[in-house]
Amino acid sequence: MRRFLLLSTGLLLLVAAAHAQTATLVGTVTDDEGEPLVGAHVFIAVSMIGTTTDTEGGYRLTGVPLGAHRLYVSSLGFEPAGQDLLLREARVYTHDFVLQVDVIELEEGVVVEAEGDPNWKRRLEKFTRLFIGETPNAQETTILNPEVLSFSERGGKFTAYTDDALLIENRALGYRVQYFLNDFVNERTRVRYDGEPLFEEMEPESDAQAAAWAANRRQAFIGSFRHFMLALLAGKTEEQGFTTYARQQDGMSPAGPQMSQNRYPIDANELLQPGEVAREKTLHFEGFVEVIFRGEKEDPAYLEWQQQSRRRPKFQTSWLTMERGPTTVDYKGDILDPYAVTLMGYLAFERIADDVPKEYRPGR
Repeated sequence: MRRFLLLSTGLLLLVAAAHAQTATLVGTVTDDEGEPLVGAHVFIAVSMIGTTTDTEGGYRLTGVPLGAHRLYVSSLGFEPAGQDLLLREARVYTHDFVLQVDVIELEEGVVVEAEGDPNWKRRLEKFTRLFIGETPNAQETTILNPEVLSFSERGGKFTAYTDDALLIENRALGYRVQYFLNDFVNERTRVRYDGEPLFEEMEPESDAQAAAWAANRRQAFIGSFRHFMLALLAGKTEEQGFTTYARQQDGMSPAGPQMSQNRYPIDANELLQPGEVAREKTLHFEGFVEVIFRGEKEDPAYLEWQQQSRRRPKFQTSWLTMERGPTTVDYKGDILDPYAVTLMGYLAFERIADDVPKEYRPGR
């Protein structure tokens, strides 16, 4: 594992470039009658860059790195809004938002269970396991305001609802997270959730805790999808411990596209084509890409999750598939359409408790 902890020169150059130029985002947030929304959350998704609107509904975000981002806006009682951005120049960009009143429409016959219902606590435990995860970091991650959640379960379909942001404290990595959950559905063996997190670093209580957080953040990053994308952009996937194979799609099932059992080695560089400008690439592939990270074995909790606790741990193996066609990737490894790539296997096992903000990079 240690041989993959130090990032190569190519990746370090990408890290330096990511902080070279920044942009500023400004705008207003109003309701559909033109009235300003005060205190609305405006932030760059999966980052630590965020603010709230002033008394006139205005916001200003400074120090936003150039490249691909998702600008997200949320206000209690209104439907959230997001916009995928591709910032190519160090200048001021204006983006105004008009939010609609939120009206939750439920399927016919569905009864939503809120706190106080005898089934609510059991379903909260199920949601926490599926959403926060089951890794060692998940054991130290807590939802601070679970009372804002409601659940329904009918016909094998488990759904979670909330009008407010989930407040999450991750004492394994040292982050507080506001998670704006738009959608959460668990059907059979498939979990789908959609939402945007805003990260805030916690203050360590001691030097020992600061060191532990630094080590845990580094471990969470190494082998992650972002690590893979940075290695891919630098043309150093093998040096960084990643091996890639191609698998064809072999039919469909209720759970989604099915993979062929046959695989063959693929040059990871074939996954990227030139983009519209020099600092961008286009990610595109057919079928599935199998990604094996040889820097770390599977955690025993993953084997439990896979109901394969009796077998010996192997190298971490994941599969990627594209459901929305080609998408732009910037120099920081950020994808313009964050939902273009579906993750399966080990990368799907690591959930909210193992996420670090998009600007995080392990230092030497």
